[in-house]
Amino acid sequence: MDASQADAYLRRIGAPRPTRPDADALRELHVRHLVAVPFENLSLHLGEPVTLDPDALHDKIVGARRGGYCYELNGAFAALLTALGYDVGLLACRGISPDGLGIPYDHLALRVRTADGATLLADVGFGRHAHHPLPLTTDTDQSDPGGVFRFTPAPLGDLDLLHDGTPAYRLDLRPRELADFEVGSWYQQTSPRSHFTTSLVCSRLTDDGGRLTLTGRTLITTAPDGTRHEVPLDTDSEVLEAYRDGFGLALDRVPRLRAPLGLTAPLPSP
Repeated sequence: MDASQADAYLRRIGAPRPTRPDADALRELHVRHLVAVPFENLSLHLGEPVTLDPDALHDKIVGARRGGYCYELNGAFAALLTALGYDVGLLACRGISPDGLGIPYDHLALRVRTADGATLLADVGFGRHAHHPLPLTTDTDQSDPGGVFRFTPAPLGDLDLLHDGTPAYRLDLRPRELADFEVGSWYQQTSPRSHFTTSLVCSRLTDDGGRLTLTGRTLITTAPDGTRHEVPLDTDSEVLEAYRDGFGLALDRVPRLRAPLGLTAPLPSP
């Protein structure tokens, strides 16, 4: 990413160019990204290709003012941070659910080393998660506006990240290349077992620390204290207005669930 692309990205998230790639500046960039750029899987249901090419990611997130899912958001954010002077490593993660571990390369997160000596986990692509980068230290509770987080040792030198006591994902601390995540992205786009292929998701952090989410035709506002308010949207024009006004997404048509390759019948419309 060149200087002009970095400046355009900073304008996209409403952030000034940091004078130094330190932890305080990273914290500010992280929060502004979560507020400005939604976590969304709409390309899968609009028939748009999802590519991890760095220029294509920049064109989508900055040029088209869209969002994306973890590989796109953290992949693009990594390029921005690198251009600003941070030492960034791409980490492969596996989601943890009651059914066990997700696939390899299930999620992409970032290890960021700053000019003032901090080593932090940054993640702007996991939906409801930490608002701020988390120090990569083990067996210590870390309070964040998004909850309480803790890294615990896992087999083979990995780390498990717990969110309010519940395992969120397992990190492999070896740095990867963005191309390594192509197979995970392909799985998320095509498998009937991927929650991205079976749901419509668009969500972002709000300025007050709450969350705004549009899932299907339901607009959900979650206050910082967890109070939820749901509004059903009855018409396509209401849905498009919610994408535009709530998330800054100028869509020309309403996304509708498309059947993944593993299914032979189309999914019902939300």
